[in-house]
Amino acid sequence: MNNTTYSVKKSEIQRKWYIIDAANKPLGRVATEAARLLAGKHKPIYTTNIDTGDYVIIINCKDIKFTGNKLNSKIYRHHSGYIGGMKEISAKVMMDKNPEKVMTLAVKGMLPHNSLGRQMLKKLRVYSDNEHENQAQNPEIWNF
Repeated sequence: MNNTTYSVKKSEIQRKWYIIDAANKPLGRVATEAARLLAGKHKPIYTTNIDTGDYVIIINCKDIKFTGNKLNSKIYRHHSGYIGGMKEISAKVMMDKNPEKVMTLAVKGMLPHNSLGRQMLKKLRVYSDNEHENQAQNPEIWNF
């Protein structure tokens, strides 16, 4: 009987590319699925302390849906670090200005808040329309 726990090595990780079409889907549903793929939770070799995830391409971000009244009531905030430096922007304005950032922030919030999460986020590509520049990687369509 073997009493050792198997731990995956970085050399054993096989990374694939997946496309998620966000058109007419809720923001949170797309973001959770992307975070799952980026972290590698869909693989049997998933390990909490190693980035075993795949690359994710999210297309059609301009067509995502907000449930309820979130489009009008949700506010994105960030601070410059100076006194009185709080900046606020509504979800409606952010979607008109930069829909890729809305999706990126949603996925970022669902990843670990440490160096491992920042490493996972680098494998995310977000595009507002149907065109993307990653055809050379032969991405597979991910349906959920």
